[in-house]
Amino acid sequence: MLDRSHNAAPLPPEIARRRTFAIISHPDAGKTTLTEKFLLYGGAIQMAGQVRAKGEARRTRSDFMQMEKDRGISVSASAMSFDFDKYRFNLVDTPGHSDFSEDTYRTLTAVDAAIMVIDGAKGVESQTQKLFEVCRLRDLPILTFCNKMDREARDTFEIVDEIQENLAIDVTPASWPIGQGRDFLGCYDMLNDRLELMDRADRNKVAETIRLDGLDDPKMADHVPAHLLATLREEVEMARELLPALDRQALLDGTMTPIWFGSAINSFGVRELMDGIARFGPEPQPSAATPRQIAPDEEKVTGFVFKVQANMDPKHRDRVAFVRLSSGHFRRGMKLTHVRTKKPMAVSNPVLFLASDRELAEEAWAGDIMGIPNHGQLRIGDTLTEGEVLRVTGIPSFAPELLQNCRAGDPMKAKHLDKALSQFAEEGAAKVFKPMMGAGFIVGVVGALQFEVLASRIELEYGLPVRFEGSQFTSARWVSGPDAAVDKFVQANKQHIAHDNDGDLVYLTRLQWDIDRVARDYPDVALTATKEMMV
Repeated sequence: MLDRSHNAAPLPPEIARRRTFAIISHPDAGKTTLTEKFLLYGGAIQMAGQVRAKGEARRTRSDFMQMEKDRGISVSASAMSFDFDKYRFNLVDTPGHSDFSEDTYRTLTAVDAAIMVIDGAKGVESQTQKLFEVCRLRDLPILTFCNKMDREARDTFEIVDEIQENLAIDVTPASWPIGQGRDFLGCYDMLNDRLELMDRADRNKVAETIRLDGLDDPKMADHVPAHLLATLREEVEMARELLPALDRQALLDGTMTPIWFGSAINSFGVRELMDGIARFGPEPQPSAATPRQIAPDEEKVTGFVFKVQANMDPKHRDRVAFVRLSSGHFRRGMKLTHVRTKKPMAVSNPVLFLASDRELAEEAWAGDIMGIPNHGQLRIGDTLTEGEVLRVTGIPSFAPELLQNCRAGDPMKAKHLDKALSQFAEEGAAKVFKPMMGAGFIVGVVGALQFEVLASRIELEYGLPVRFEGSQFTSARWVSGPDAAVDKFVQANKQHIAHDNDGDLVYLTRLQWDIDRVARDYPDVALTATKEMMV
């Protein structure tokens, strides 16, 4: 986290009540189901649709692409804003699938905390570990939810140990499970010393819980069988001795994570997790920018684009820029300066999201995520301000790990393909390279599933069948250095040179040997695998 000193003046109440966070996890840990239940508890929807449910119940609110609905996976980050108690939650549901990690990485630049969802049977998985590393780089506070406790799960201490060892972070239990699998009855709330029992009757209803005081309450025996109660008392006592107590400052510093246990599909443990975010989660934090950082309580409005989504509504060729407000109180109709082009921009139709549903936003505050419909003026990394030339930093673009040639099924429609691909490049869904020599485009992605998503979207949204074919190149690197050295390098390596969608020079490689050769023969030329999307 950036500098917000412990004795800083309190934030204005409207900003202080905001909690902006992302949900991260390995695919299939139950992240989208948890998102649905958040909306249910926030009163934003009446019935949650699980990803794996049948028929109409399957229409989850955060998955709006056709492919997401067909396959039951999330492939695009989506944003949702709703009220919970006296707090305003801005929740970003990220793709769990590793093939879409770049979208997730960028999303993490726009939030103040992350909820890590892990599967009670599988523990910490590879993608969770990768995403955790990104959170660690940004010192993001993390709250953990151990899901699927109503299925056969691992020993609770084993799960806690695995998180501590694999992720090198202190874990403090906020709740403790009673039984597991079929015997899972609920949890003991260690923060409030009370019993929470799960109601298996109706998964979609906000479950009512029976609350008793303390582990020694004689009425405990009425609700928990003797053998489970004895185990619970013993384990809670051990946990209190062996594991650290919750320290909010350590949580905010990113060195401690509280863990809640529950079952998102049964709406259990969700309310306690939301209470935890409200009570212990961070308020809006400063944004890293140049020439100075931006504090949330500054009066002037600033915001930055961390995602662009084209064709959220297929009936209208719309492009919505997702903007995280870094400071100030925004009002509809305000004129903001688009720092990259230095032009004023009247923001007359800003929207707040409930996944693919939106409502016109009359106002928004620092910490909020709003959408600005536009026709291609806004790109990922753009900063909007009330006039001051500030550029938000730290939004990465990664070199693709897979490259393929892209051709239109109908050669007469090559121009349409050009437009479709440049739109997806601006959205951050793929890298599009135009080689200096030869025709066509080379498309680069982080994971193979992205090619399928691109082909499906180009056909659905542009009526343009395309095919992806193998390329002789395997990776791409951005080129930088003194002009004379770069010109000499380009002239000698034309068959490897391309331009990306921003017009920046790119060196296409076949083998690691190509990269080593450039380092040896052109010491003044730098090849980089990431590009800062600060424009």
